[in-house]
Amino acid sequence: MNARSSKKREIPLRTPENEKMGSKSDPLSKEFLDHLGDGKNYSPQTLRSYRQALGQFRNFRPSLEWKAATADDFRDYLFELMKRDRSRATIRLSFAALRSFYNYLTDRNIIPTNVLKLVSLPKLEKKLPQFLTVPQVTALMDQPATRRKSKQAPEWMAARDAAILELFYSSGLRLAELAELDVRDLDPIGEIVKVMGKGSRERIVPVGGLALEAVSRYRHQANVQAGPLFLNKSRKRLGHRSIWLLLKTYVREAGLPATLSPHKLRHSFATHLLDNGADLRSVQSLLGHASLTTTQIYTHVTTERLKRAYDAAHPRA
Repeated sequence: MNARSSKKREIPLRTPENEKMGSKSDPLSKEFLDHLGDGKNYSPQTLRSYRQALGQFRNFRPSLEWKAATADDFRDYLFELMKRDRSRATIRLSFAALRSFYNYLTDRNIIPTNVLKLVSLPKLEKKLPQFLTVPQVTALMDQPATRRKSKQAPEWMAARDAAILELFYSSGLRLAELAELDVRDLDPIGEIVKVMGKGSRERIVPVGGLALEAVSRYRHQANVQAGPLFLNKSRKRLGHRSIWLLLKTYVREAGLPATLSPHKLRHSFATHLLDNGADLRSVQSLLGHASLTTTQIYTHVTTERLKRAYDAAHPRA
């Protein structure tokens, strides 16, 4: 690997300038991002990630034109990210955005070939998804009621938080999917919720009785009739970060691992379904995975648990 970058002054890769990608000073990236947003209907979160990935590389090579970048430039960039101990998953996400951009430039004959195809990336570490046990889920779900009783939260907000936690676990939603829900998306009679997932793929997911009761209780107390389902104090849509922070609060108060994230509730949803006999295709559909391969990681979790149970119980294991 070319190590030229190690001789250069270390340049901050994350700066406010990253968010300026797509301005008049960088027409190619603006054209690309407009294509993703308007032509392919990518989500604001995905566009933000792509914009930042492009901006970080430009910060690394400020004077380099996109059309003049070589495979060695990107190898230098890869070396720099690895030197800064960026995770392999983060590195691969950054390069996925860059490769997509260069595919776009190649498709439009702006450049002859995609030089990023010559850059080998580090393989992902194989990690099994973390999940909660059923008793841990119960402990987490009890926290909003505990805060309400101790008067740490207004009654309607405690009811909202309980509804958020129950719906997360009941339907295995992504954080962004839950935050973007409107009242009309939830059908309490049909016991389903309509979700707009990645790539603007719509899916229908069942909702459990406890979650429906929690949402109904919250809507009654907060008088939520239409518009965004989950509201903040100003009665506007509760943001992604706010949901993340309230979950972290309840995780801490329940004495659960501090590393628990909204996505781990999704992992718990999938793992518990498979543990109780759900088939892989059904879980794939419920999670909104485009590929069954993505869902198969959960079978490794259940298999590992079966192996441990076997080793502990079988007399000749």
